[in-house]
Amino acid sequence: MLLPELCEKVIAITKITGAFIRAEAQSFDRSKIEHKGLNDLVSYVDKQAEEQLVKELQQILPEAGFITEEGTVTERAAEYNWIIDPLDGTTNFMHGLPLFSISIGLMQHAEIVLGVIYEVSHDECFYATKGGGAFCNDKPIRVSGIEKLSDSLIVTGYPYTDFGKTDTYLQILKAYMQQSHGVRRLGSAAIDLAYVAKGIFEGFFEFNLNSYDVSAGVILVREAGGYVSLFTDNNGDPVFDREIVASNGQVHAEMLQVIAQYW
Repeated sequence: MLLPELCEKVIAITKITGAFIRAEAQSFDRSKIEHKGLNDLVSYVDKQAEEQLVKELQQILPEAGFITEEGTVTERAAEYNWIIDPLDGTTNFMHGLPLFSISIGLMQHAEIVLGVIYEVSHDECFYATKGGGAFCNDKPIRVSGIEKLSDSLIVTGYPYTDFGKTDTYLQILKAYMQQSHGVRRLGSAAIDLAYVAKGIFEGFFEFNLNSYDVSAGVILVREAGGYVSLFTDNNGDPVFDREIVASNGQVHAEMLQVIAQYW
């Protein structure tokens, strides 16, 4: 199956699960929250959404393995693997803040070749395939043309399980606040990356993330003309190495320079 055809099927699956999440958001009972860690929350919605996605994705690409947040399936395959976050922004969802998404990436060997991010509340579906460009609700998207960090809006996330580098992170955050139009925190790394691809934000940085947080977003940004790296721009993998800087490409060097002062 060709990637564009496969992507269409993934979009359809994602929207069905998104409708389930959207319906549950109307009546979610916070007493049903479970804790994976102090600030690491999960609900039956995450688990049921993941089960739905896995079941349907198995139908369209039976040979693929899975990397999932909630552990519905843990078997990885030799060539293709789906990387799934069924509800990125769980804390937002639980508190009624309408910024949460479904993120699905498809990895072929070690490369992400397809990504879909569905921003559930606003019915925005972002998707990209290798060499096929990036889109939002069937319209092509492109990173912004801003050339300077001083003219940029930056987005980030805060660590919620590992606080060992918090002070360093806050120094970086302060520097960006002083050198840009501002820094935002939405609570969903997938949406952050989608909005970089769409040209809303010029840059995104965060550490201590997992592959299912960023896999789809990485290909979106790249196919929209942006650039993605680690904090030090070395030859590591932003999907699996737990740190990421994504930008429109124009301000990337400046972003890395800020981080290098403290990291």
